[in-house]
Amino acid sequence: MKRSPIFLLLALCALFVTSCKDDEVPPEENEQETITNVTLTFTPDGGGTAVKATWVDADGNGAGKPVLSDITLAANTTYTMDISITNLIDPQNPENTTDEIDKEKNDHMFFFGWTNGLFTSPTGDGNIGKGFRDDPINYGDSVDDKGLPLGLETTWTTGAAATGTFQVILKHQPDGIKSATSDTTSGESDVDVTWNMTVQ
Repeated sequence: MKRSPIFLLLALCALFVTSCKDDEVPPEENEQETITNVTLTFTPDGGGTAVKATWVDADGNGAGKPVLSDITLAANTTYTMDISITNLIDPQNPENTTDEIDKEKNDHMFFFGWTNGLFTSPTGDGNIGKGFRDDPINYGDSVDDKGLPLGLETTWTTGAAATGTFQVILKHQPDGIKSATSDTTSGESDVDVTWNMTVQ
């Protein structure tokens, strides 16, 4: 039984359409944000000059090394620390990554670590490598939908004169990873910076 040319043409078209559907490209995963600047601003309670500490990676993910400034705080003083994160790869079009992180607080959390003795509150050496409730941090900003903190604003009280290091890690913990027990081994690190710190 002969098949008409029209039937064969229709069959070829159907085969072509099916093949195209099979070869569709899957959607791209969200790429990690480019971050060039991290700024910590320590504002003393009761007034006084704020202390800023910066981390600058001018070429983003390029080969250039980041430049850090040291942190010097006054002894026996309480500070509110705010974190600002930006992308200045294109100075004409700066990106305020801080606002994006705040909007996506359900998927982000800051963790902190420091040399024991730098602070009298919080005590200990931080919650890096632990759940956020271990060696609790004085989180001060808004919480996410589960009542878990973000960490763009925190409070710190220094002790006596001392030297050491201060580490800040921002974890990206999407798809339900962020929880009351998630830690710095959970998710990807968007920021991981360690500053030298002096209390005097």
